Amino acid sequence: MSDELISLELNFQDDGPQAKQENFTVSLYQQLQQVPGLTIDRVAEVAPDGSRSSGRFLWGLLQAEVGIPGIKTLFGFLGDRLGDKPIVVKAKFADGRVFEMTAHSRAELAAGRETLEAMAKIK
Repeated sequence: MSDELISLELNFQDDGPQAKQENFTVSLYQQLQQVPGLTIDRVAEVAPDGSRSSGRFLWGLLQAEVGIPGIKTLFGFLGDRLGDKPIVVKAKFADGRVFEMTAHSRAELAAGRETLEAMAKIK
């Protein structure tokens, strides 16, 4: 397997109250900061042209960079924390390939992980 990093966008927004989503996003972000081999960031709100940045973060959305060996750990962590809550994962490889998946269960998340690992082997 390669040491190449994969950029991930993790979207777990739902129709719940914003405050609950924000609290969950902060909690998940703080927990993911402890995962070895993973770089995690919050996604800042983009201000309209000509205005100042709001400095706010979007809830239910995180960005990560992870190596292939760390994908299993990350997806296992997400499966444990999210359970059956839907998550959209958009992966971007260094060579420009993009893979997007929606998972509604741990089994679907595991299948997506296997696909990402297989794609990483393709050169």
